[in-house]
Amino acid sequence: MALLPEKLRGFAVLARFDRPIGWWLLFWPCVFGLALSGGLVAQWDLALWMLLGAIAMRGAGCVYNDIVDCDLDRQVARTASRPLPSGAVRVNAAWAWLIALCLVGLAVLAQLRWEAQVMALFSLALVAAYPFMKRITWWPQVWLGLVFSWGALVGWVAITGHIDAAMWWLYAGTICWVIGYDTVYAMQDREDDALVGIKSSALRLGGQIKAGVALFYALAIGGWGMAIWSIRPEKQALVALVPVAIHLILQVTSLKKDGSNALGHFRSNRVAGLLAALAFLVVGAAGTV
Repeated sequence: MALLPEKLRGFAVLARFDRPIGWWLLFWPCVFGLALSGGLVAQWDLALWMLLGAIAMRGAGCVYNDIVDCDLDRQVARTASRPLPSGAVRVNAAWAWLIALCLVGLAVLAQLRWEAQVMALFSLALVAAYPFMKRITWWPQVWLGLVFSWGALVGWVAITGHIDAAMWWLYAGTICWVIGYDTVYAMQDREDDALVGIKSSALRLGGQIKAGVALFYALAIGGWGMAIWSIRPEKQALVALVPVAIHLILQVTSLKKDGSNALGHFRSNRVAGLLAALAFLVVGAAGTV
C-alpha cells in the first residue's frame, strides 16, 4: 500500500486490497468445490483463475457495499474513515472502479466451462441484495453465507459439469461456516450497530453468541461430512475433517464474549479454510464423482 501513489491508495483501500482475509474467505469455497470433485490437481490452473476472480470480485463487492452504505458508514466509528464517507474517493470514481473490477471478473468467467459460467451468473442477484440485508433482517450473515459460499457450486460444476447431492451438502456446510465466522466479525460493531439501527446475528444472539457460533460451526462440519459421505461413504473418510473441527472448537472456546479478540478469531478462518480444503483434496483424490 505504501508503494502506491497517494491518488490510487484510496481505490485500493476501497477494494480492501489491504485486507486479504476477505478474498481468502471468498476463495476457499471455490477450492472446496474443485478439490472435493477430484479436479483440483489436474486442473490447478482453474484455482489460480478463481483466486484472481476472488480478489477482483471481493473488491467489487466491497466497493458496491460502500457505495450503498456510505451514509451509514459515516455514523460508525470503525467505518467513518473509509474512502467514500471520508471523501477520499468520489462516488462517480467508485462506480468506475467497480466496473473495472467486474471486467476482471468477466475475464475469469471466460475461463470456465459454460455450465460453471451460468452457475456463477446466478449469484449476481444475491450479491446485489446483500448490502440491504442488514436493514431488514437480524440475520444478514445468512445472506452473506449464500454469497460467499457460492464458489463451492462454481468450483464443483467447473470440474464435473453437473450438480448433485454432494455439491449441495458442501454448499450448505460452507454457508454455516460463513454465518459462524461473520457473527464473530460482527461482535466488533455491536454497540455502533445498535446505535444506528444496523441488524446482525451478533446482536440477535445476545449473551448466547458463543453457543450460536458453536452451533453454526457444528452444522458446517455436519454439512461437510455429508458432502464427503455422498461421494465416499466410508467412516475413515470423515477423519479428514478432524483438523478443521479441532480448529473451530478452539476458536469458540477461546472467544471472549466482549469481542476483544473477535478480529483475530475471524482472521483465523483463513487457516480453517485451508484445513477444510486439504480434507476435501484428500477425499476428492480418492473418490470419484
